[in-house]
Amino acid sequence: MTANSRHAPLSQFPVEDDQLLVGGRPLPDLAEQVGGTPFYAYDRDAMARRVHTLREALPKAVSLHYAVKANPMPAVVDYLRPRVDGFDVASLQEMRVALDAGAPPEQVSIAGPGKRPEELQAAVAAGVTVNVESPGELERLARAGAETGKRPLAAVRVNPDFELKSSGMKMSGGPKQFGIDAEQVPGVLRRLGELDVHFRGFHIFSGSQNLSAESIREAQDATFALAYRLAEHAPGPVELLNIGGGFGIPYFPGEQPLDLAACTDNLAGRMAECRRRLGDAEVVLELGRYLVGEAGVYACRVLDRKISREQIFLVTDGGLHHHLAASGNFGQIIRKNYPVVTPDHVQGGARETVSVVGPLCTPLDLLADRVEMGRAEEGDLVAVLQSGAYGYSASPHRFLGHPPPLEVLV
Repeated sequence: MTANSRHAPLSQFPVEDDQLLVGGRPLPDLAEQVGGTPFYAYDRDAMARRVHTLREALPKAVSLHYAVKANPMPAVVDYLRPRVDGFDVASLQEMRVALDAGAPPEQVSIAGPGKRPEELQAAVAAGVTVNVESPGELERLARAGAETGKRPLAAVRVNPDFELKSSGMKMSGGPKQFGIDAEQVPGVLRRLGELDVHFRGFHIFSGSQNLSAESIREAQDATFALAYRLAEHAPGPVELLNIGGGFGIPYFPGEQPLDLAACTDNLAGRMAECRRRLGDAEVVLELGRYLVGEAGVYACRVLDRKISREQIFLVTDGGLHHHLAASGNFGQIIRKNYPVVTPDHVQGGARETVSVVGPLCTPLDLLADRVEMGRAEEGDLVAVLQSGAYGYSASPHRFLGHPPPLEVLV
């Protein structure tokens, strides 16, 4: 591999005696405890370290929320509950997971276009803040409040007139299904003031998976400026300002970790003005992937080792039905490899260039394409790193009828 094709240094899991340790144990030993492959393992200490690092870097005035959609495993949400300040959910099921973990309803918000009537009613009944995504949804929320007999809590999700540059997934700027166009928000705020709905504030989420501190700083500055302008039209004080997050993690060759200090220092510089302009508004940083993505590993086992026209294929019991993102079929335009290792000889021993595939009858079932890794034989494990977010829950488990993977928190 050439220097510019290598993955960024990945240090979230220690390596001892050339074995990958997850949850403090060699991955092959953990596989025996799990009782089968494939499986996802999430390292609680890695998550705790990431939260601690963020807490140390963030201004004390900024709250940290976990975006449950990144990894909604109940054990993960339960573990994070005392370590974060709140949860942002994207469905009724995710809301139940957050509340079942003991999250106070006032620390939970629900977002997403096209909320079903039963979702709105459940959120109102629970006392969860609803991020309103359209004028029509505001009317439906007011009706849900009347039917439930409880005043809804609403924040206006804004589709800003800017985007998060260099973002892996852009969620603002131009026509979007997310949020209300910034220029329409003043009219929506007027209507909100006419309804029996409690105004809480704004949700301004411009994009995700960004490794450019400069782009994130620009988006942060633009977000605060937009919030100040919109607050002039609000029917009440701004209690909550969710500025999204956008913090990314390195997945692919050539990518480097985000300069966290540059992002958090910029936030610190905005707090005094925010206090002057918005009073006691709670500023929320909403992160998902950044909290859990690097804490997860996906492990599968080699079923067959074959050579086809001089190319080595490791056929495993894993695949795109378990890890759609690693296959390149979840948002990638040009397919790139996640970091993949042989967990019982991560760095030493014989090396070779192989392609790692699954058992599915489709050429899309590709976990790694021509990667250098330790030599693996039938029965050996293969580990896909950076698998703690958008892995298990974002994959089509029922595709072709193969068994689903397991999940463990260690």
